[in-house]
Amino acid sequence: MLPWSAADPDSNAFAWSEEEHATVVTLIAPMVPPVGVDRRAQSRFVAEVTRLLVARYGRWACGWHWSYGEGGGGGVVTSWCCDADSVGEAVPTAAAVVASLLEWRDWLEELADRFKQLAPPDDLDTSAPDADPRTVAADRSWHVERAATRLVTVVMDRTGAECAWYTLCRTVLTWFLSSTGMTAEQADAAVERAIGGRFESWTTPAPTVVTTVGEDLATDLTGEPSYRDR
Repeated sequence: MLPWSAADPDSNAFAWSEEEHATVVTLIAPMVPPVGVDRRAQSRFVAEVTRLLVARYGRWACGWHWSYGEGGGGGVVTSWCCDADSVGEAVPTAAAVVASLLEWRDWLEELADRFKQLAPPDDLDTSAPDADPRTVAADRSWHVERAATRLVTVVMDRTGAECAWYTLCRTVLTWFLSSTGMTAEQADAAVERAIGGRFESWTTPAPTVVTTVGEDLATDLTGEPSYRDR
């Protein structure tokens, strides 16, 4: 599992240029196996490319081939499909790897911006002298519920709720909670409890289901329903 600390673009710098683009294509092209090789050889190529990209840019790059739809396991990358369909002639394949890497980075940067916009305000502090703990908890609950609902909706839109889309959904929610200070283990467990098997491949959940996931997550984490629900 890729933790948010390794995926967060604010903590993992990435410099790109036309020269870097050309260099990476040149590095990858000789690694591409001959056209027509079996799937094991294609998988080895993907693993070797992943090691190269992670060594060059950091662990965040390992998501470069988490692609959209059934072939890719429910990710967001569209420049890469399943290995069998994406591994072909050397230079076009290398170019597709680069395009996928940049697409993945753009997604991480989009998420980082969304997380900042959706995070509970810093001034929700129960230790303040005049703070009502239940009111503060309810305010925080509302922010978590809103964030969860919006992030699930974003993932649905980007994946079309196709095969295994809920895996990306779980990852994004876990990353969001991690960005607010929770440990990856705590965040993942909370998200698992909230989703609770409600999401399925090839099925767009009803708005009421999405809302319930957000409410359950928020109440679980804060001990209070949002003030909107009281």
